[in-house]
This record gives sequence, C-alpha cells and structure tokens, in this order.
Amino acid sequence: MDIMLFITGAVATTDVVEACKGVNIAIMVGGFPRKEGMERKDVMSKNVSIYKSQASALEEYAAKDVKVLVVANPANTNALILKEFAPSIPEKNITCLTRLDHNRALGQISERLDVPVSKVKNVIIWGNHSSTQYPDVSHAVVETEHGEQPVAKLVADDAWLHGEFISVVQQRGAAIIKARKLSSALSAASSACDHIRDWVLGTPKGTWVSMGVYSDGSYDVPPGLIYSYPVTCENGEWSIVQGLSVDEFSRGKLVATADELVEEKAMAYSCFSS
Repeated sequence: MDIMLFITGAVATTDVVEACKGVNIAIMVGGFPRKEGMERKDVMSKNVSIYKSQASALEEYAAKDVKVLVVANPANTNALILKEFAPSIPEKNITCLTRLDHNRALGQISERLDVPVSKVKNVIIWGNHSSTQYPDVSHAVVETEHGEQPVAKLVADDAWLHGEFISVVQQRGAAIIKARKLSSALSAASSACDHIRDWVLGTPKGTWVSMGVYSDGSYDVPPGLIYSYPVTCENGEWSIVQGLSVDEFSRGKLVATADELVEEKAMAYSCFSS
C-alpha cells in the first residue's frame, strides 16, 4: 500500500517558541556551515553554542515523543550535544544523517555493476559522517534474476572495494564543495526524507539502512557516541542489526572512525562552559 503525504501549510519564523511548539519531527539543518578549506575542528565551538540553544528550545516546547534528525555538520557530534542539553528527549529519538553517504555508496555500486540502484541493498556506513566513515559492502547484495548475489562477488575486485570505492564515498562531500563552492544541499534534503520515511514507516523486510544513533556498545563501539550503524526500523523505532561478521580490515576502520568521534566528543565537551 502506498502512503501519500501532503504539505498543507508552512510557517517561516525566527520565533523559537513558534518553531518548536508541539513538533513531532524536528530536522535540524541549522549550523555553522563547513566551507572549503575548513577542518571539522574549526566549526566545533560555534556549533556547540548553536546546538545548546536549539536543544533547550526542543526540550521546553517540542512534543515529548519528538523524533530529531540532525543534518548540520559535524552531524554526529551536534546530535550528541543536542542530547546532552535535551535530557527529557529519549536517546533513541535523537539521530544524525548518514543516509546521504549510504545512498552514495549504493550509487557507486550501481554504477560499477551497471545495475539500477534499486537493486542494490544492505551497504553499511559505519561511524562518523566525515572522511573517516567506513562504507562497507561486506554484507551488501544485488537482486539479480538468479536471486540475491553478494556485491563483493559481482565486483570481484577487492582492491577497488578497499580503496577507490571507500575514498570516493568518504570524499564525495568535499569534492562537491570544491566543485560548487557549496554543499550538496539537494542530495542531503533527499536523504533526510529517506531517513525520516524509513524511521516512521519502517524499512522493507530484509533491508537495512544506515543511521547515526546512540551507541549501546554494539560491535565494540564505545557507548555514548552517536555512531552510524546498520539499522532496521519498525513501528517508529530503530534497531541496530546484530550478529554481522566484522573482519580484520573492517575492524580497523570501525575503530578509526570511533576514535575520531571520541576526540570530537571531548572537544565539544570542552566548549560547554565557554
């Protein structure tokens, strides 16, 4: 059954009460933008200030079951800041966008194998929405006339999968900024819609997607980070996909991106009193 949604109105406002009062879904796109040549560290202190105030507004005025998606970068750590300053919002209701990277990974495999992107599923973006993220196809498959086939088998080129594929997905955002002098706003908007749709309406059976969510220690990731995992969604709730094998190559990538998030978390917390 197809479900169609329609916008019946829009309100443009700078009044925080009007913007946040009673909202059920909040997509946080405001932040200090990353520009060409800027490091993530350059924008951290500015975004701490922004997300402290936005968290306070949601805490006070939003619906108690509000679902929050943080898009503005550094998205994982901005989401963590928001969680810290909106303690009444359940931790499972605060997420960040890595669906953009997930979609880029699907697109790269689609292009490489010359198949429709709709036929590729179950790639994973692990970790941070940054250049340390790990696009993983170890468990990804392609729907073919002979049934589902592993991506790794069809590509048959480990050097590409462990090299160019990863770097292209990791650096895609920076490449767009360099080419356009602006971020990939339309792709991010489309991915945000994908994220919210699947979170609210559920993921197709047998399919997972990537979401930045609060780590419970799964896959030996330090608890207390907002970390991108493979998740399934049902009845408005996400669940981390459990029991996937992680080889030595992948483990090193998972640890590296977690280490960056630990560093970002420490940096953000050091800005809380400033």
